[in-house]
Amino acid sequence: MNHNERTLWSVTERKCLHLLQSKNKTFTTLLQIQAFILKNSLQNNLNLVTKFISSCTSFASSSSRKNDAVSIVQHARRFFNHTPTHNRDEFLCNTIINTHFSIRQFDEGFILYKELCRENFVPSSYTFTSVLKGCAACNGVREGLEVHGVVLKNGFCFDLYVGTSLIDMYVKFGFVGFARKVFDEMCVKSLVSWTAVIVGYARCGDMSEARKLFDVMPDKDIAAFNVMIDGYVKMGCMDLARDLFDKMRDKNVISWTSMVHGYCEDGDVDKARFLFDCMPQKNVLSWNAMIWGYCQNRRPHDALELFCEMRGNVGVEINEVTVVSVLPAVADLSALDLGGWIHGFVERNQLDGSVHVCNALVDMYAKCGEIGKAKLVFEEMVEKDTGSWNAMINGYGVNGCAKEALEVFAVMLREGFEPNEITMTSVLSACNHCGMVEEGRRCFKAMERFGIVPQIEHYGCMIDLLGRAGSLDEAENLIQAMPYDANEIILTSFLFACCYFEDVSRAERVLKEAVKMEKEGAGDYVMLRNLYATGRRWGDVEDVKQMMKKRGSNKEVAWSVIEVDGRFEEFVAGYYLHSHSHLEVIQSTLGQLFKHMKVETIY
Repeated sequence: MNHNERTLWSVTERKCLHLLQSKNKTFTTLLQIQAFILKNSLQNNLNLVTKFISSCTSFASSSSRKNDAVSIVQHARRFFNHTPTHNRDEFLCNTIINTHFSIRQFDEGFILYKELCRENFVPSSYTFTSVLKGCAACNGVREGLEVHGVVLKNGFCFDLYVGTSLIDMYVKFGFVGFARKVFDEMCVKSLVSWTAVIVGYARCGDMSEARKLFDVMPDKDIAAFNVMIDGYVKMGCMDLARDLFDKMRDKNVISWTSMVHGYCEDGDVDKARFLFDCMPQKNVLSWNAMIWGYCQNRRPHDALELFCEMRGNVGVEINEVTVVSVLPAVADLSALDLGGWIHGFVERNQLDGSVHVCNALVDMYAKCGEIGKAKLVFEEMVEKDTGSWNAMINGYGVNGCAKEALEVFAVMLREGFEPNEITMTSVLSACNHCGMVEEGRRCFKAMERFGIVPQIEHYGCMIDLLGRAGSLDEAENLIQAMPYDANEIILTSFLFACCYFEDVSRAERVLKEAVKMEKEGAGDYVMLRNLYATGRRWGDVEDVKQMMKKRGSNKEVAWSVIEVDGRFEEFVAGYYLHSHSHLEVIQSTLGQLFKHMKVETIY
């Protein structure tokens, strides 16, 4: 009588089962259990073998150490290989296939599935569901089509779970037509089936067809509503998204977060914040979405205030995305104290293994003027990507270290990293900051060798570089030759160069072009007015003033923010009614500074 037919287990078998059922199994304990099974000749007990392999699967899928996960799966596979063919049941075979898929060993899983089928293994609904999920996860189109053929051959095409898995697989392949065909041929459809095909249409941007299916869906759950809202958000149709959101009887944190993210993407941060504040429950994704929204919409002060509020919320744990989202705001406000705290948090929580986090730290330190700290983070990075090199090159550039920026660029190329459009913008910007015209020309021409088509940002850097160097003819020729219409930034920088070198006729021509294209700003008028004033052309100065009044142009007031004792103080130029409690002390200190500056100027 074999183990499968026995109703009573030995003490040794029960002890082994107890060990397998215990929680918090480690790599070492699993190896010990395997040794226990072999030592006591329990490998013919199908239930124990299956439970051992299931435990290996659970450990492998949850392990953060890839080597341990791969090693334990190899042990499980050896165990399976030594199990006699007649002792293997459907559940055991499905379990070992899933074990390979759990650590993304898709080739091994597919090969094993085919081998088992050749050994008279009869796949079940569960087998097909598992294998189809594997095909979808690794984009295995050929394998997916083959499995679909076997599904049809074995008569599982009308199975609810297999049909839904086929829809999900084809959606992930981007074959929405195939997914719809499977869906239409299903006799019985579940909410998951309906939602899966709606996801397909939403992902490819066909929200019209997605809405038709959604409207005829017999029952609508939260998942279906969330898919539609997410689709509308990605299309920028916030009115339609809000309409569905308001119709939902029940909303979960995903529904709220999608709307918050959508309004942030749409530039309506106040509506996003209103919904954020109304959320009955928030998770880390919700906080990240709102912080990111403030940063993207140039409201760094609000981003940091919200981040500080998040820090004080014990129910939410700051993660990698939070750090990457908030560091640009830290850089914008030069909030070094907070930046240092975040860097310490990253190290304490071992987030410094993330390339994205380290890139954001390099960028933050560089923009705060701490180029030494930026370099240290960069050099200590275990892994670098193109973004890492871009951050370091740009960091040197914004700190006026063009020579060092070009040196880093040269090392980047030597180490085999391919530059991209952002790399070249950073390199050209560094040359621009330090007036390195020849190096800028050389790098601009090298873009063709790197297979990079110059974008308007690259032309803008070159035009500004040439203009600042006084090569106005060359800069103007480049404006006319580039395959883009000059934008406000390019025209303003070129107008500045014309005014700096007192080329009045060219400056007038550029401003007229800007007015004609409706791309002029108040600063453009101010520059031309000052140029006229330098030449004592008071009549023209008055004409420019009248033109500014007629067009309602007002120069944006300059402002700055400083961090004091963890708080951020904002100062606006010429705003003497500032509510700052230490205004008199500030003015007194400025007066002392002016005196010191005068003394230094004399000497």
